[in-house]
Amino acid sequence: MTSSRRDFLKGMAVGGMATVGAVPAIASAKQIKYDATADVVVVGFGGAGAATAISAADNGAKVLVIERQPQATLRSNTRMSGGIFHCPDKTGNRDALKAYAKAMFSGENIPGKLEGEQPEVSDGLAQAWADYTPNLVDWMQSLDPDFKSLATPGFKGAAFPTFPGAKECAYQVYRSSYMDRIPAGASNRRSYGRPKSEATSGEAFWQCLANGVAKRADKIKIMYETRGRELITNDAGEVIGVIAEQNGKKIRIKARKAVVLCSGGYEYSRTMRQAFLEGPGIEGWAFYGTTANEGDGIAMGLNVGAGMMKAGKAASRIIMPAPDRFNGMRIGMITPAVGSGRAIVVNNYGKRYAAEHKVTKDPSRYFFYKEAVKFNIDTLDYPNSPSWFIFDETLRKSKPLVYLGISTPGFGFVDYGAADNSDAIRKGWILKANTIEELAEKIRATKDNANRMDPKALAETVKQYNEYCAKGKDEAFGRLKSTLQPVSDGPFYACPLVAGGPNTKGGLACNAKREVLDWDLKPIKGLYAVGEIASALKFVYQGGGNLTECLVFGQVCGNEVAKLPNRG
Repeated sequence: MTSSRRDFLKGMAVGGMATVGAVPAIASAKQIKYDATADVVVVGFGGAGAATAISAADNGAKVLVIERQPQATLRSNTRMSGGIFHCPDKTGNRDALKAYAKAMFSGENIPGKLEGEQPEVSDGLAQAWADYTPNLVDWMQSLDPDFKSLATPGFKGAAFPTFPGAKECAYQVYRSSYMDRIPAGASNRRSYGRPKSEATSGEAFWQCLANGVAKRADKIKIMYETRGRELITNDAGEVIGVIAEQNGKKIRIKARKAVVLCSGGYEYSRTMRQAFLEGPGIEGWAFYGTTANEGDGIAMGLNVGAGMMKAGKAASRIIMPAPDRFNGMRIGMITPAVGSGRAIVVNNYGKRYAAEHKVTKDPSRYFFYKEAVKFNIDTLDYPNSPSWFIFDETLRKSKPLVYLGISTPGFGFVDYGAADNSDAIRKGWILKANTIEELAEKIRATKDNANRMDPKALAETVKQYNEYCAKGKDEAFGRLKSTLQPVSDGPFYACPLVAGGPNTKGGLACNAKREVLDWDLKPIKGLYAVGEIASALKFVYQGGGNLTECLVFGQVCGNEVAKLPNRG
């Protein structure tokens, strides 16, 4: 522990750093001796935690952030991301921006589409989005003037152009960088561990926030390798602190104003995946964010009476899983090659079932997972779980199937190997055969496929697809003409694709202030949540939305909790 941190904790401590025994999560404040005290206690040091801490500090609060990972190897979903965030032009219509946000959050302003956030909270969430998003570039640059927000032509404008307000709100999306321009192939260029001046993508986004936190060291302290486990409530049911694990012991931390849960989703909680995710929750899913997201904050909130909203929601499509596992669950990789020419996607029986470009292109790319978890009521199976990516030698040699510079390969969770995919083939991650029929037999022999693949059916599917390419029109599914290139140059390859993406989105019920709500939608005093643990984007998702809500609702929440009166 550094001397500054020791002095900070000593100055705010109540009762000193005594050895701590087991303490119930709900206890009277009079029974507890605290090991540390702050105005605001933030659980989790990703984008949501950093933005909340900065805003609370700027509004006069003393903030203590606890983070379960070590400082030296901190790898959050924020840091591992593409670093994309939304910032509509200030000249856009704010009412239109609110309407567009509400459509993304709940769909309630689109006839027949109500499906996401409850109407009781959606209006306030949309208003906050309209109020804060147009200023996000300015806010990030206020944290670090060297930070650059670069235009992203591939993600320009509103991903859902038919939604209310989409045309008038002047929607814009930016990519994070400390370089004047994003280098070619930046997603395959590892910036983790490089100097800040060379950082791009999520690493640049994170470095900007980390710089903002560091400049407020007099008001924000970080306790690493400290995992939040339980919430402490007083006799009135108010949340007044956290019990955490540190160095194998339990410590008690008091929050004079509030506890803010920013600990992410439940991507690597086996029981939560089985409880909430559609389809085969363990074998049928993989995620390409941090393995530290085990639903800690969700469990803590539930234990003090928090409600939930759309618990099964995820920002996901279909991705390539690695053989590597964490707690028995598959680790995934961003798989941008899906949807490329020279390749198709088929189900376990060798049949195409959708236009492949929908896997990786807006507006469908972050909920294509719905196709993977479709259940056949006649055969009682999930025919598309896993799906199979079939491609030829031309594609194999042209580019890596997965992003190598960000996500799990770029941050050391997965060793994918060479950019020409040869190491993945050598290790058996990708199947190889001289003919399509031989490839089908190899797929058929895998545990994932369980003898369902029909070699004749796969051969006929490839033949038909190649005929569509010759015609210049996909008569079966309407695939984009620009991607219609035949699977014809042997040898041929296959790898499984399962539902998955960066993170889950459903979680604790929260209102626009980010107060955690109980099952009657009443606030639990002293408890707040920001980020993927309680994402606002529960109907549809536009790329970069989760980073955006970290900034928006981190500021909203930080402002709110700093104003609360001290308790005791």
